[in-house]
Amino acid sequence: MKNTFKKVKIQKYINNRQFRNFSSTSLVQTSLKKRLEELIPEKSAQIIKIRKEHEDKVLGTCTVGQAYGGMRSVKSMIYETSLLDPEEGIRFRGLTIPDCQKQLPSAPNGGEPLPEALLYLLITGEVPTYKQAKEISDDLAERAKGLPKHVVTTLNQLPKEIHPMSQFIIGITAAQSDSKFSEAYRHGVDKKQLWKFTYEDSMNLIARLPQIASIIYRNIYKDGKVPSYDPSLDWGANYARMLGYNNNTFDDLVRLYLVIHSDHEGGNVSAHATKLVGSALSDPYLSFAAGMGGLAGPLHGLANQEVLRWTLEFLDQMGGDPSKVTDEMLVENCWKTLKSGRVIPGFGHAVLRKTDPRYTAQREFALKHLPDDPLFKFVGQIYKIVPGILTEHGKTKNPWPNVDAHSGVLLKYFGLVEYDYYTVMFGVSRALGVLSSLVWDRALGAPIERPKSVTTEWVNVNNFFLLFFFENLFVFILFSFFF
Repeated sequence: MKNTFKKVKIQKYINNRQFRNFSSTSLVQTSLKKRLEELIPEKSAQIIKIRKEHEDKVLGTCTVGQAYGGMRSVKSMIYETSLLDPEEGIRFRGLTIPDCQKQLPSAPNGGEPLPEALLYLLITGEVPTYKQAKEISDDLAERAKGLPKHVVTTLNQLPKEIHPMSQFIIGITAAQSDSKFSEAYRHGVDKKQLWKFTYEDSMNLIARLPQIASIIYRNIYKDGKVPSYDPSLDWGANYARMLGYNNNTFDDLVRLYLVIHSDHEGGNVSAHATKLVGSALSDPYLSFAAGMGGLAGPLHGLANQEVLRWTLEFLDQMGGDPSKVTDEMLVENCWKTLKSGRVIPGFGHAVLRKTDPRYTAQREFALKHLPDDPLFKFVGQIYKIVPGILTEHGKTKNPWPNVDAHSGVLLKYFGLVEYDYYTVMFGVSRALGVLSSLVWDRALGAPIERPKSVTTEWVNVNNFFLLFFFENLFVFILFSFFF
């Protein structure tokens, strides 16, 4: 009798409360969510078939070196939204960045892809029409109205001395009070339905991140006043307006920035941290906050700010005027940097073995909109010189520039010179990829992540045994043959 009563109570919750207080019940939400509902059974059936036919096949092996080296290149997770190829670069659902620039719809007054169009692609694997992307813009505008007031109050009370990324994480976790996923889980909703609440939280969070990020920027660096969300504009243009810009070219730069920084397969720290914490059924707010803690590290997203800082300091060492820096001066000072034990930031990547396509996309944007900017020319000069020096130096597997080598120069050109803030912009973008992936993890019932760890002593003892076995394998075979 008790179980029957509980089932009735849960069903009443699903029927009466499932969409209560959700910020949008418009056609926009229904269109994307309906397509997602159609895709989930297909993907689930595909995975069941793969597991049935290939359950025991090995994806890859982990060496002792990989175990000690940060699990580099160990194939050990499924991440649906993007794949990183060492030679080609990132592919979003199979599309390269140039593919996205050609195929995804752009704003009427812009040339770069709409981030909303990329979001549709990441969730469904399908290229949307402009109408479908516009529907998502409208949906996000509606959801943006629901930012809890205490989030704004909390951010306004933070000291300016707290790093923008720390404030960003505080804002995200403060917004967690509005989590539909947590509410649904407390009421015992069927685990097969949890993806719907993950979707709602993710869309709400994506909608509100530009507001959270802009409040932080305006509080620390400007007058603390943030323009209201304009429902007639797309998500990227709204972010630009709330930062304080009213420039169509800057709108397009923000759109490009949000697209190319959105995802980089599942193994990078911010993506994996979000996925890992989400696997414990933590809601999207807590999961994404964990990912942003990883993004804030100098070996990950914080490099976004460090490259411009280094570039400007490096330029000052050579007189401060980029037009007077010769190739010979650049070569001499690069070697001084390396011989002093420091690195040249913005070059190299854990996976890529060529120039990062995200760097190329930004360079092409600069060639189109700011070809004569002295700092852009200086970055181009660095691009021409540094790979050869790093190759000669011999300690860098990939001497080519990555995404961080260029983004700061573009933002600085338009007046956004506060490079301590750049990683927050990276975080707003990264939400598109990691939260789309999290929705799919819940839709497919991905289990909690729990890899096995071993100790150095275990490695030492077991490797000694294996080494002894293989070194004496011939003796064992002879012994077995004769006796």
